[in-house]
Amino acid sequence: MNTFGKLFRLTTFGESHGHAIGGVIDGCPAGIVLNFDAIRHALAQRRPGQSSYSSPRNESDEPEWLSGIDGDHRTTGAPIAFIIRNRDVRSEDYDVLNSTFRPGHADLCYFLKYGVKPQPGGGRASARETAVRVVAGAIARQMLPKSIQVLSYTSQIGHITSTILPTETEAILRSPVRCPDIKASEAMCTEIEKVKKEGDSIGGIVSCSVKGLPAGLGEPVYDKLSARLAEAMMSIPAAKGFEIGDGFDICRQKGSQTNGYIEKGYINHAPFMGGVLGGISTGEDLRFRVAFKPTSTISMPQASVNLNGNPVTLEAIGRHDPCVVPRAVSVVEAMTWLVMADLMMMAKATPPIG
Repeated sequence: MNTFGKLFRLTTFGESHGHAIGGVIDGCPAGIVLNFDAIRHALAQRRPGQSSYSSPRNESDEPEWLSGIDGDHRTTGAPIAFIIRNRDVRSEDYDVLNSTFRPGHADLCYFLKYGVKPQPGGGRASARETAVRVVAGAIARQMLPKSIQVLSYTSQIGHITSTILPTETEAILRSPVRCPDIKASEAMCTEIEKVKKEGDSIGGIVSCSVKGLPAGLGEPVYDKLSARLAEAMMSIPAAKGFEIGDGFDICRQKGSQTNGYIEKGYINHAPFMGGVLGGISTGEDLRFRVAFKPTSTISMPQASVNLNGNPVTLEAIGRHDPCVVPRAVSVVEAMTWLVMADLMMMAKATPPIG
């Protein structure tokens, strides 16, 4: 499935080392004057080559618009199609891997499912595809009220955690690892440098809060806000866990502790629940976290097999992130905007009960 969303839909295409990656956005209303600088700014937060904590692959990530936007940068209501050309491709770096399955990657699963041998850079399974999601998320953001604010940030790398909740985007962007906690950010940078020198990698957690979200967003039973967010976040490469509110920690509590209360004016106070009850937003801040595994490509020797099933020792080469978390922050934010836009449109189309 290459399409996400129901009313506001994104279809992506392309591979890591193909000519280009791209997308088609369907369902975007006509008449929205797009801020292309805001789209470029969002892409700049995700693109590789930003620092020693990300892949050295250097892509400009400049979208080429093919349809759906007129000469005044205004959406026409037609599908918005765009491509992002792959310019810094070094497929030769992966020649040795064309017949060898990389542990931790999707290579073997794609081979068993499709009969396709390992593709340079991971092919369709590569996180390169997420640049398209960031473009779509930046467009979705421009459809929604400015009162809604999404703050995605790094809250954990390895064993280093931060409990600081950011109040503005600038505090996040000042950190090379996208952590608003200065001390934790410095420790995270040191940890990433350490595992990088060892030829290893490390994982972490991206936290996200959405402020200004109105109550009533989300559709029972299968289009719950929480369910759609889980689907969106778990579709991101390397994502291995999702929790909303206090998630698994709630199992240690009692109902009397977690239920919260409701006061006059129909205002919910249930902070443990992360802003969602019954799959519908309560009007409180929405809170969730996404866990990302360590980058699968490492420089240390690993046991594997080749296409003939013969044992080999793999020492991976090529360019990769020692930690995917800092760049995943912008992807989590983009997917959040996509979910918000789609559910907002569904809310407007939902008839009243009875």
